[in-house]
Amino acid sequence: MSRKIRYGMVGGGRGAFIGGVHRIAANMDGQIELVGGAFSSDPEKSRASGSDLFLDTARCYGSFEEMILAEKALPADKRMDFISIVTPNHMHFAPAKLALENGFHVLSDKPATFNLAEAKALASIVAQTGLLYGLTHNYTGYPLVKQAREMVLSGALGKIRKVVAEYPQGWLATRLEESGQKQAAWRTDPARSGAAGCVGDIGTHAENLAEYITGLKIRELAADLTSFVEGRLLDDDANILLRFEGGAKGVLHCSQISVGEENNLNIRVYGEKGGLEWHQREPNTLLVKWIDKPMEVYRTANGYLGAAAAANARTPAAHPEGYLEAFANIYRNFANHIRARLEGIEPSPLVLDYPKIEDGVRGMAFIDAVVGSSKHNAAWTRIEAGY
Repeated sequence: MSRKIRYGMVGGGRGAFIGGVHRIAANMDGQIELVGGAFSSDPEKSRASGSDLFLDTARCYGSFEEMILAEKALPADKRMDFISIVTPNHMHFAPAKLALENGFHVLSDKPATFNLAEAKALASIVAQTGLLYGLTHNYTGYPLVKQAREMVLSGALGKIRKVVAEYPQGWLATRLEESGQKQAAWRTDPARSGAAGCVGDIGTHAENLAEYITGLKIRELAADLTSFVEGRLLDDDANILLRFEGGAKGVLHCSQISVGEENNLNIRVYGEKGGLEWHQREPNTLLVKWIDKPMEVYRTANGYLGAAAAANARTPAAHPEGYLEAFANIYRNFANHIRARLEGIEPSPLVLDYPKIEDGVRGMAFIDAVVGSSKHNAAWTRIEAGY
């Protein structure tokens, strides 16, 4: 098939942050083409945003409903293949549902939906339509995160005993939402963010990373949520104890009031024979620790890494790779899965390595359990994901 995979974007117009990140990521390999979009709930702003991107004015739509139905009416060789959803959380479910019901695959920013009920409903629609759904938990796209997963799943570290996942930030240490800052405003608004603030925004990344690397699902948790900033309606700090299937224990903390922290996502995993440590601030380094020999330092794009890490490294060793490249790896794999469908071939396991609807449901179930646990004085609470 000698053409690019085509997509339309929902959200990501003028003044948005994450939409630009998605567009850069989608474009990085030259295999995916933005052909249209509903970039804002304001039709005029949506069309102006599309004009900024030099898109065909006829495909700069006033709403996602208009886009999906108009694109469906186009000839097969013109219409988009999937939609990319880059809106606040409360606007994830409706465009995903409508797109799937009208024959379009969906790639969405996380968390998957506004609440767990929507996530489970969306999972049913994905199953019924047989279409593809991906979720941009972008930190799973880093080469050395994939190396860590491969090492754990191969048994190199032995049976996993302990997992420590941390995601501290400090940007919401004051009531920034009162200043008119758009990103702070919607993330602290229960009507747009959902039942959780910090936990939904970054805690789900730490949860997803822990489950991805270890291959273990969190079975139950005990959570203590706090809104430290006076007047804030949603949590800005969380401390959570974890119990994984198989007996491993864990600690997860996420915070947006940790003054001086920028985006300090990191994870440590300890097994019977060894451990590993990865920091998002230095993503090209993985520390591997052994019970009976010195610590090893693994670096991105070296020949000693496994197949998944090699497939997701984009530049020679010592050339920095980071946030945008990790996003791009998810876009590339998702687009290649679509391409395999169109060509009628079986995709390789490396192509299938991107977050899916199951991860989205688990993320929403994690939020549900955390909020419920905290309301009951950090009572141990099971994650009810249905998967």
